[in-house]
Amino acid sequence: MADRLLKVNAYTTLDLVDATVRGHDFAEEAFAVCNATAARESPDHVTLQFELDNMTEEVLPAHMEELQLTPEQARTLAAELEEQADRVEASEGGS
Repeated sequence: MADRLLKVNAYTTLDLVDATVRGHDFAEEAFAVCNATAARESPDHVTLQFELDNMTEEVLPAHMEELQLTPEQARTLAAELEEQADRVEASEGGS
């Protein structure tokens, strides 16, 4: 990801994850970076950032998606991720 917008370091939440970008007439698979963070001093929201590796993805220019979440929204998302992770683990165990 030579043209990366999102800084990746030892504190990045997920520095390499499989991703897909979809549009009305395309779907491209790529690697991605995903990070959850908040300001070090006086944080007022949680930031969730996501960037696809644009070295392999050819449809969109380099870009990063960013959500600003309230603590309640971040906890709702975290709870849903936990629930879905439990479902996947249960399915894998039952296969």
